[in-house]
Amino acid sequence: MEIVSDLSRLDFSGTSELLRATYWGSRRTDEINRNAFANSICVIALIEGQQVGFARASGDRTLFARISDVVVWPEHRGRGIARALVKALLDHPELSTVTTWTLNTAEAHGLYERFGFRSVSDGTEMRLDR
Repeated sequence: MEIVSDLSRLDFSGTSELLRATYWGSRRTDEINRNAFANSICVIALIEGQQVGFARASGDRTLFARISDVVVWPEHRGRGIARALVKALLDHPELSTVTTWTLNTAEAHGLYERFGFRSVSDGTEMRLDR
């Protein structure tokens, strides 16, 4: 497996379609995904040149980053691809000074806990959903 951050290797249609099938991305258009990807650090998992996974991090690239859109093609799940994508973001050279990482998940807590993420319940985190 190869992890790259070169968007020219992205299967945009396949990624956008897979994201629209998720509970968090069902209302997105291709235009929204295109803008989100362009304004993020993206990592792409490839096996024999074919894309099998995707993840991105957004933020100021200096102090704060948020991991989003970690997806693995269904036929490739359970092989550590999501873990490799998250590690690639955490180790990305453009994010090396980031000290605060955040994310939202309803079902993948175990994946992120392996990297030290924990649920926030200290009363300082706030959120606005529009």
